[in-house]
Amino acid sequence: MTPPRPVRLAMVGGGLDAFIGAVHRHAARLDGRYDLVAGALSSTPEKSRASGAALGLSPERVYGSWQELVQGERHRPDGAEVLSIVTPNHLHYPVALAAVQARYHVICDKPLVHTLEQAQALADAAQRAGTVFAVTYNYSGYPLIRQAREMVQTGQLGELRKVVVEYHQGWLATEQHSKQAVWRTDPRLSGPAGVLGDLGTHAEQLMRFVTGLEIDELIAELTHFLPGRALDDDATALLRFRNGARGVLTVSQIEIGRENDLRLSVFGTQGSLHWRQEDPNRLLWDRLDAPQQVLTRGGPGLGQAAASVTRLPSGHPEAFIEAFATLYTAVADDILAREQGQVRPPDYPTVREGLEGVKFVDRALKSAASGRWVKF
Repeated sequence: MTPPRPVRLAMVGGGLDAFIGAVHRHAARLDGRYDLVAGALSSTPEKSRASGAALGLSPERVYGSWQELVQGERHRPDGAEVLSIVTPNHLHYPVALAAVQARYHVICDKPLVHTLEQAQALADAAQRAGTVFAVTYNYSGYPLIRQAREMVQTGQLGELRKVVVEYHQGWLATEQHSKQAVWRTDPRLSGPAGVLGDLGTHAEQLMRFVTGLEIDELIAELTHFLPGRALDDDATALLRFRNGARGVLTVSQIEIGRENDLRLSVFGTQGSLHWRQEDPNRLLWDRLDAPQQVLTRGGPGLGQAAASVTRLPSGHPEAFIEAFATLYTAVADDILAREQGQVRPPDYPTVREGLEGVKFVDRALKSAASGRWVKF
């Protein structure tokens, strides 16, 4: 069987000093589905050229700005087909909109954009263009998260009653001056929310991805513990879902000792599921009147949803980069399928899920400002 051709990829942002850029590049290469062919890799032409040289890109395809990249690759017969946007948040909207209007496919980091109006405009533009648009909510790529979703969908938990999603970090418990900390705490770059946008959108998307529940209304409290910090570094929301279930979402970046502690618990009338990102290859399943069962990635008892995104035998850990790669590979599959005239439901978070994340931030900010429940 002939392997599928690699998709030609360009990257905006993600130079050599950017953690998440390296993650995206590793993920794109993992399954052999992409060739990185071009980039506008930094905020200055000099840094972009240095990063491009280190990555082995042809000098003529290392651009001094994202505008030059969008125009330059568009007119090449071997030009990039998809743009991966791994910049600080304030650049997501202009870069993604220009890319979509130029008929590029897009893979964009989260949160999607700053405002609900921008998110809606971008979703509408992508729909008009008919291009693939993915948002890298990478935790939805973990095999056991796919397993959890399948178990919910097939009724193994019964009717859902409660969901608790938590995302705990401690790296902003003190004043930090790294590049990552500076832009994440600056409203001009990060947007109107701090931890709520950075971690809260991940938590909200993971909860929605696994359960399928739709928020009816919410009430939120946002706090910034460090004096002078302009954006929230701790947030909690109570959720009421349309089916009558309840939820709790809590995120923080000031909890000393916590590293990247994302947790999800789903409770139904017949059982519950519990998963932790720092122990991602185990899913705890508690059933009514039955002993607890531990499901392991690659182990017995898993469904097709988990098996289809599992690369290694059980006992060999798969985690963060592999989850990103699952999304990248699904995007490549979709792009090549569309070349053949095939349209199928996307197996990755789309611009619409990015829109829902921005909507969640918008509603939580309104609730926190008023101290009231807000309709979703």
